[in-house]
Amino acid sequence: MFDSLAHLNTAPVTLALGALPLGLLLFRYLRPAPRLTQIPPTQERVLILGSTSGVGRTLAHQYAKRGARICLVGRRESMLQEAAEECRKLCESDRVLCVRGDCASVEDMAKVRDAVIKEWGGIDTLIITAGVSALQPLMTVAGVTASKDGLSLPHATAEATNRAVSVAKTAIHGNFFGPYVAAITFIPLLTSCSTSPSILLLSSVAAIIPAPTRTLYASTKSASLILFQALAIEHPRISFVSFLPATIEGDFRASAVDTPPGSSPVIHEADPNKHGLRREVVATRCIQAIDRKEKTVLMPQYMRIGHILYWIWPAYVEWRARVKYNFRENPLESSQMDKWTL
Repeated sequence: MFDSLAHLNTAPVTLALGALPLGLLLFRYLRPAPRLTQIPPTQERVLILGSTSGVGRTLAHQYAKRGARICLVGRRESMLQEAAEECRKLCESDRVLCVRGDCASVEDMAKVRDAVIKEWGGIDTLIITAGVSALQPLMTVAGVTASKDGLSLPHATAEATNRAVSVAKTAIHGNFFGPYVAAITFIPLLTSCSTSPSILLLSSVAAIIPAPTRTLYASTKSASLILFQALAIEHPRISFVSFLPATIEGDFRASAVDTPPGSSPVIHEADPNKHGLRREVVATRCIQAIDRKEKTVLMPQYMRIGHILYWIWPAYVEWRARVKYNFRENPLESSQMDKWTL
């Protein structure tokens, strides 16, 4: 009996099983975006926190082109007005609102909430792109430099440790308390006034794949990411999108919080303006993820492989991260690991 079954042609079954994942992917990406049937683009009310530069500013442009009503929020008044004028050239001027404010300020966010309620009666979409960068190894921030052989480290002084704590508080203020205050301020408003409320948090792939020279940045981004993933469970009526891109072009690193006063930031990786993701591409993908009510987006997509590989072969991923950021604590490590070079 079993011999006769062995002669059956299993090719169709194999092909069907192989095609199933592809079919699911095609269905996911080709089906109409479900949110667009609930809120047409011209009726969408979008609040962008951190819209004076980078991806936030580009998102404002793209939403203006779609005909949405947009509220721009940023700390720098002159750049905020510039961004607002750019948007007004792309849509009807009365559809653009701008409010100066710091995302981590309770008073400022309450002022923004009052403004959107007065003008629009609420919001449908909250996008959080505001944040700060940090570019140095933690011991460098604490004034600790390794010996030439990389085998010993001097003790950090109390003064240097206090400075490192101060830098960390600044990073936490921008990357954690900003999203934290925004969530508390706007979740009730989204829940009560939108037929399809959505929140997108622009995080970083560094929040889930550790990177050298990014200790403060990665840890604070990871904290806000977990915060919003937990909030997604607590508030199922709201569609939460966690957007985790790799390095993006732009001057985001110019204001790194761990750069000593009067100094220029030290960038360890390849020039992000040559090798980073393009702002327009990232912004387009953000809007697509909101429209499709996606949960977690990594960009480029192959970063998912890196995330999985980190749990399977962490030593390799850690080595590749050191290579990307030109980081060598121990000079002997290079000769031991270079045989893994791809």
